[in-house]
Amino acid sequence: MNWLEVHIDTNHEGLDATEAFLSGLGIDGVVIDDETEFHTFLEENRQSWDYVDEDLLKKESGASRITFYLEENEAGFARLGEVRIALEEFRHTHSNCGTLLMTLESLKEEDWAYGWQKYYKPLAIGNRLLVIPQWEQDTVSPGDRVPLILDPGLAFGTGSHATTRLCLEALEQAVKPGDTVLDLGCGSGILSIAALKLGAASATAVDIDENCINVAYENAALNGVGRDRYTVLSGDVLGDEGLVSSLGGDYDIVTANIVADVILGLAPMVRRFLKPRGLFLCSGIIDDRATEVADGLRRCGWAILESHEEDGWFAFVCR
Repeated sequence: MNWLEVHIDTNHEGLDATEAFLSGLGIDGVVIDDETEFHTFLEENRQSWDYVDEDLLKKESGASRITFYLEENEAGFARLGEVRIALEEFRHTHSNCGTLLMTLESLKEEDWAYGWQKYYKPLAIGNRLLVIPQWEQDTVSPGDRVPLILDPGLAFGTGSHATTRLCLEALEQAVKPGDTVLDLGCGSGILSIAALKLGAASATAVDIDENCINVAYENAALNGVGRDRYTVLSGDVLGDEGLVSSLGGDYDIVTANIVADVILGLAPMVRRFLKPRGLFLCSGIIDDRATEVADGLRRCGWAILESHEEDGWFAFVCR
């Protein structure tokens, strides 16, 4: 299979807004290159150079880019068209975000695998977890941490994004031995698998993208989690009453690391999945919508027990 590697050029100030724009279109598995990282590298490695070409400095000035990947097929090109049309409107309303030039190139599956591995490294999260890429599991010792081994492919959820880290940190504090967990918008399965590794007895995961079923089950197997404890389903909980009924209730924890609009849509219905005094952990909320989402949750009867922020993204722990 071949992939389309899509780039959108922006600037440092426009990264968050452009990332949120793509997230609103359902594109979350992105790679960010930030101009400030280049200057940080120069400052931290002064001992290694005594001259930097002026043309290189000019080239890197203002050069920030967001990259994402689509399958090179009819569906991928259709999604590309949707992004292109939406980007035109976004460009008119976000003149401070740089050129917002979109370019693309094609790459083979083996090139994608290499490119992904280049950006995805072991990551300690919270006090207990260590997320380890599957291709590095034989070279990394977790020490006292709980290893969470992942090969996410194109599914969202590696722990590198602030929203996922916020959810994992909240799960670390919330999960008790024997808990049951429902993961809405599971992507790679990272949250529900982490919950099981942290002591949950069972977990159910759901994603609107049916490709996530195989990805999540494969990641579960990497962590020694079998289907006797882990169930992955595909469908839209906002529009499929049959799916909602099949999920049942009496979960101790429901997680949703999605986007603001979907969290607002879920807010009135999540309680049916929970035990009395169960917890709803939601993330994926950009800072300029945090107040709106918090107010929406409260209108639906949720008490926000904790609010956490990282890199301009918010997560709420609700009861």
